[in-house]
Amino acid sequence: MGIKRISDSEWLVLRVLWAREEALGADIVASLQETTTWKPTTIKTLLSRLVKKGAVGFRPEANVYVYYPRISEAECAARERRSFLQKVYGGDPRSMMAAFLTEERLTPDDINALRRLLDEKNSS
Repeated sequence: MGIKRISDSEWLVLRVLWAREEALGADIVASLQETTTWKPTTIKTLLSRLVKKGAVGFRPEANVYVYYPRISEAECAARERRSFLQKVYGGDPRSMMAAFLTEERLTPDDINALRRLLDEKNSS
């Protein structure tokens, strides 16, 4: 899917949809007003942008619109990881992992879990 970059604000809108699978515009507005200071017009603008980007679809039902995600959270996260890796580390995963490992505090459990992931990746 050729979806443009999703902004941080748009991610919040998508999270509401991913949690509900589909929702009325008014329900999305109500949900986001509980956790943000956004006005309804701001939320509706974000929804419109997501529709234009192809990340969200909608269908009319009676006198309202029902919105639904057209991209999964996993797909969106994968796009963001690839974009971040390219932008910050020039596409080199070793540089990213090296920076992460030297800068973050890891518990022995964290290290063991990472070892298991690397071993699984190596054997596949």
